[in-house]
Amino acid sequence: MAERYVMSVDQGTNSTRCILFDHRGRLVSVAQREHRQHFPRPGWVEHDAVEIWQNLRRVVPEALSDAGVGTGQVAAIGLANQRETTVLWDRRTGTPVGRAIVWQDTRTAPLVEDLMRRPGEEFFLRRCALPPSTYFSALRIRWLFDHVKGVEQRAKDGEVLFGTIESWLIWNLTGGTDSGLHITDATNASRTMLMNIHTLTWDDELLDFFGVPRAMLPEIRSSAELYGEARSLLPGVSITAALGDQQAALFGQTCFSPGEAKCTYGTGSFLLLNTGTDVVRSRHGLLTTVAYKIGDQPPSYALEGSIAITGALVQWFRDRIGLISSAPEIETLARTVQDNGGCYIVPAFSGLFAPRWRSDARGVIVGLTSYITKGHLARAVLEATGWQTREVVDAMNADSSVPLQQLKVDGGMTANNLLMQFVADVLDVPVVRPMVAETVSLGAAYAAGLAAGYWPDLEVLRRNWHRAAQWLPDMDPGRREGEYGNWQRAVERSLGWAGPPPRPS
Repeated sequence: MAERYVMSVDQGTNSTRCILFDHRGRLVSVAQREHRQHFPRPGWVEHDAVEIWQNLRRVVPEALSDAGVGTGQVAAIGLANQRETTVLWDRRTGTPVGRAIVWQDTRTAPLVEDLMRRPGEEFFLRRCALPPSTYFSALRIRWLFDHVKGVEQRAKDGEVLFGTIESWLIWNLTGGTDSGLHITDATNASRTMLMNIHTLTWDDELLDFFGVPRAMLPEIRSSAELYGEARSLLPGVSITAALGDQQAALFGQTCFSPGEAKCTYGTGSFLLLNTGTDVVRSRHGLLTTVAYKIGDQPPSYALEGSIAITGALVQWFRDRIGLISSAPEIETLARTVQDNGGCYIVPAFSGLFAPRWRSDARGVIVGLTSYITKGHLARAVLEATGWQTREVVDAMNADSSVPLQQLKVDGGMTANNLLMQFVADVLDVPVVRPMVAETVSLGAAYAAGLAAGYWPDLEVLRRNWHRAAQWLPDMDPGRREGEYGNWQRAVERSLGWAGPPPRPS
């Protein structure tokens, strides 16, 4: 009997990937295509949803061909996606209403300011557990209603559909204009500001407030269950999972128990802590989100800390400052010195995210003296990621009854051993990296395979997880806290550089 595999589609901010995994969670083949980033105005970021769908149509056959696998050998399909990115499309033609508005886009900032005044943050926190922010989808829908003529009425009439990217792809995979499934999962729905975090249903008061008609919204389903069969690309293959990319990474890292956490280090970084079935409302600048929901089991929740600039700071150091020619060179350069020489870099290029949420902050370099060399600057660049991680973990420990004992890491920056050691040092907990680095794709595959019976339970998935590297804390506690105090003083100097002065708290 031919070997069977689970297919994972990872539709990310920069590219679409299709990966096949076997029973042991090993990567069998991968195909990937980038899509164009559109920046029509300052602060605007857009994607062409049709281009993304066309790229999926290309990478699926490539992944199958590279592995020598036929459609009949695919046991199930799972999707992970860039969250919050908003697509509106015509139900009858399948044509998007303009480009997709990407999660990084900040055009809705004036709406956020209005929401903070009316009706205020508490109104939203009680219902969806999210503060008003340019991150979330509801404000993008409202912006499109206000700026694209006729689209609001068409949505009320049921002619225009809304979805995040997984909804758009599933709709196309299952028939599109010919009765395609219009669904989302609880993790993606929890990032819209429209779903009640407790009931996992669209909230009438939030829909009324934003003026979003229920007719345009997808049905909310579990993260892992049988959605339906593909009719395009992989006819007859079951689609059984969808998760937002960071929740998929948490699942792929097998963080199934309360207190287990992962951090994905990429352009920015996202740290998620499993809080179990408890909806833990953050009092320290974190987001409460759905971690995953498996079938008819109760949902698991998470606290999330989003860091805007981590790997992007290394890119800036390479491309704008020109002190290195490739990202890996920063570790070599940083190792030419023993410490940062008293220099700290706060990369608030577009404000600070968790746990401070200060849009008025801008990047600063402090502690410069004639002693500082490019090696000290390189070390300060890496240490900025460590200190930002420490701030998020401190907030999580303050919010959660289960303090962090270990941090599982993934993403491109984990190849930097100096950085990972520094993260372990400043957190004072072990940092571990798995054998399979593609944790977003693996998490979507795991959820799909569970729903399809390819894997029997979570314990089997835990046994698939193998450690590739570990870093243990080895920093003097006095030095750790002294340098952390310096970092916090540096952050204070980054505040108030952009926009009007902050309102009194």
